[in-house]
Amino acid sequence: MSLVKSVTLASILFVSSVSAADVLATVDGATITKDDINMILKQQGGDFDKLTKEQQKKIVDKLIERELLIKVAKKAGVEKDANYAKALENYKKDLAIKIWMDKLYERSLISDSEANKYYQDNKDKFKKPEQVHARHILVKTEKEAKDIINELKSLKGEELKKKFIELAKAKSTGPSGKNGGDLGFFGKGQMVKSFEDAAFALKKGEITQTPIKTQFGYHVIYVEDKKPEGIAPFSEVKDSIIAKIRQEQFTKAIKEAIENQKKESKITNTIK
Repeated sequence: MSLVKSVTLASILFVSSVSAADVLATVDGATITKDDINMILKQQGGDFDKLTKEQQKKIVDKLIERELLIKVAKKAGVEKDANYAKALENYKKDLAIKIWMDKLYERSLISDSEANKYYQDNKDKFKKPEQVHARHILVKTEKEAKDIINELKSLKGEELKKKFIELAKAKSTGPSGKNGGDLGFFGKGQMVKSFEDAAFALKKGEITQTPIKTQFGYHVIYVEDKKPEGIAPFSEVKDSIIAKIRQEQFTKAIKEAIENQKKESKITNTIK
């Protein structure tokens, strides 16, 4: 056997093995492949390989059922039904539009430099309000809160933070207690006003010196970090800018295509 023939045969065998591995099920010779499933999952941003074994089995079983129902419907003569023919024609039209739009969207690529220019020209749109990263200990009575403050008031730095987390886990009645009272970063308008006012008045590494009362009970607040008002960095908003410009270009291209086709088409419309 010549080298050329060997290579060709090896290529055929390789392609065959890849195709066979891609087939997940068959129904009377009709194949269900991983590509078939990924085309369906793509609409939800899914991927067959990232599903659990149980999820993979369920979706393959569903597609087997689909193939079986197709056979049942064909045996019943559905392909000769006028409603089937009409629905099929409408589906073909919708499918043609969808595939054309998918290809159009894929072609609308936005470079980092285009995105950066948009960012530089529209920095006001990327303003970030002041934020505070706080922890709290929620208790039922003012006395409990005062006792906690007295236990913490002589501590500073990492020692204060460590003890605060310890007390939050042990004494806080709030759902964040198990996480050391961590509320993460939040801006103004996201918390109860009395709580918010107290948190934003504190400096990084400080606790409230008096209990803060809300409808939930009494709070002791610790500010872990603060972020001043400012402009979000380009790296943080680049992806959203690219998505925005891409969508705008895509929408514009569709409108232009419709207007251009209008000029070439004869349209009658009885509804005015």
